[in-house]
Amino acid sequence: MIRCGSFVSRFSQPVSRAVECGRTRRLNKSQMQRGYADLPFKPPTMNELPQPQGSWAQRHQRMQRKYNLQLAVGLGFAGFTLFVAKQSGLIRFGFGPGKVKLPASEPAAAEDGEEAAPAEMEAETLAVEDLGEEAPVAAVAEAPVKAVESPAPAPAPAPVPISTPVAPAPASTPAAPVPGKPSVPQHIPYLIVGAGTASVAAFRAIKARDAKAKVLLVSGEGESPYMRPPLSKELWYTDDKEAAKTLRFKQWNGKERSIYFEHDDYYTPVTELSGRENGGISVLRGRQVVKLDPHKKRVYLDDGSEISYDKCLLATGGKPKSLPVFDNAGPKINKKVTLFRTVSDFQQLNKVAEQGKHITVIGGGFLGSELACALGYKSKSTKGSVTQVYPEAGNMGKVLPEYLSRWTTEKVKSEGVDVVTHCTVKDVKSMPDGRLQLTLDTGKQIKTDHVVVAVGLEPNVELARSSGLEVDDQHGGFRVNAELEARSNLWVAGDAACFYDIKLGRRRVEHHDHAIVSGRLAGENMTGAGKPYWHQSMFWSDLGPEVGYEAIGIVDSSLPTVGVFAKATTKDTPKAVVEATGEGLRSETEQAADSSSMMHSSAPHAPLSGEDYGKGVVFYLRDNVVVGIVLWNVFNRMPIARKVSYHGLIRLS
Repeated sequence: MIRCGSFVSRFSQPVSRAVECGRTRRLNKSQMQRGYADLPFKPPTMNELPQPQGSWAQRHQRMQRKYNLQLAVGLGFAGFTLFVAKQSGLIRFGFGPGKVKLPASEPAAAEDGEEAAPAEMEAETLAVEDLGEEAPVAAVAEAPVKAVESPAPAPAPAPVPISTPVAPAPASTPAAPVPGKPSVPQHIPYLIVGAGTASVAAFRAIKARDAKAKVLLVSGEGESPYMRPPLSKELWYTDDKEAAKTLRFKQWNGKERSIYFEHDDYYTPVTELSGRENGGISVLRGRQVVKLDPHKKRVYLDDGSEISYDKCLLATGGKPKSLPVFDNAGPKINKKVTLFRTVSDFQQLNKVAEQGKHITVIGGGFLGSELACALGYKSKSTKGSVTQVYPEAGNMGKVLPEYLSRWTTEKVKSEGVDVVTHCTVKDVKSMPDGRLQLTLDTGKQIKTDHVVVAVGLEPNVELARSSGLEVDDQHGGFRVNAELEARSNLWVAGDAACFYDIKLGRRRVEHHDHAIVSGRLAGENMTGAGKPYWHQSMFWSDLGPEVGYEAIGIVDSSLPTVGVFAKATTKDTPKAVVEATGEGLRSETEQAADSSSMMHSSAPHAPLSGEDYGKGVVFYLRDNVVVGIVLWNVFNRMPIARKVSYHGLIRLS
């Protein structure tokens, strides 16, 4: 029984403990079900929190000293470990073959081949030790050390393969240029063909959205990006004789500036662009893109080099139109004919004007009228003379209404310009004295020293013919979509872009403001913005510092117009607006423009005899809807005109 009892007790104790555990669990469970849960957490009070010993600054200093000590110990241990490993040969640092020792000036001490051969073998052994155990045998044979230490030819046949590497010695100089290395990068993320105003606006937009962007501009003109408006305006009204060389001018407010957008140090050298970690802007001057492959995303330059790209912008601008009578005249006559467009054209024409020569301006549009006024102003100090010839009835006759065109013509005449209207040049001849004789279709002949042709601009679309891009038959220029994209990853901006205007239909604009806005939008879209073009571009023209106008929309003298004019004050001039804003480019002053409504000072009435067109607004209508506005000597009101033109706020019946 005892033995049985002990056997039973061995099993009864674990069983009793399991029963007791089960009872405890059921009891706790029943207590939780009855709501006997633990008390909610009570946050400790300030008295219960541990109190720091000393100030926090002292504790921080103690901890910092501790960390610095640990860092110093760790660095010391790591340095000691590397030193021991280097001395024991466990680690070998690859510092290259080192500098080549030049031979001594005195002859070699070896007198026979038997003494030279061991020296060469020793040099081979040293070369093998420097290059490491994995160096190929061929590299040992071409080691320059061996060639330097054996300048004298060895009679034994064994050194033959060792004496051959004398030629590779110049390769040890890293600074020597590699023949045939291209001067342009093989690949560029952002490529811009052209270096005008649209290109500047584009690369500024790209850098604003992609700070490390690498942008390359291809400038066929050979100049850094510059502003074209001063070439026919402010540069002619300066008293500085060196302005044609320095290309610095005074704005109407007297503030001096350069025509270049940025100084030369702003641009990264082309050869360094690919290696710049933070990117940059480079200008490849004097090169032309002759072909573009949109599918391969590659352009071909006139020197045979190629550049691949990720995104490309065509900002090729335009080229001035000529007349058939001058195209067929021959090189002797064309040397005295300027198709005004570039810096070199300005410098050439300024040189002629400084000599007091007679200059004939052909064309009565924006550029022709500006140049006629500018040359007339300059002729007063150089004792020269200016004649302007065009087929219209008055200056800017295709833009301004007839009464305002006549008034503008009188303004041009007041600058000393002989204006000849309603005629064209029929023939040109070279005279024995070197001057040119122009024969007009009216029979009148004009003897002149130089001719300036300003009859318009045609878009530069040569790439369309060689690259298979679409050109608009009616307006010219590359046809683009609403995002200014001609093909995938290929955009067009500026004068060469024929875009769709949601209010005025498909158009092509040749003005400074359009170049800025379209270039900025194209740059943003090149970085993934995907914005459509909806901006209504403005343009402006100044006939000197006293008369100017701003316009927007379709301004065509063939459309019916409604004009409202008032007496001008001293504040209603281009000079006054530049003095007030400090900016000569009128498209840049629009942000500071006043958008409040204009108030008239007296009751409107019909023009009276003797009243001058001091300032006013001209509305151009199509189907009784305002499609264009000219602000005549009215400045900083373009936001109002843009609202009227874009939203069609005025409808006449």
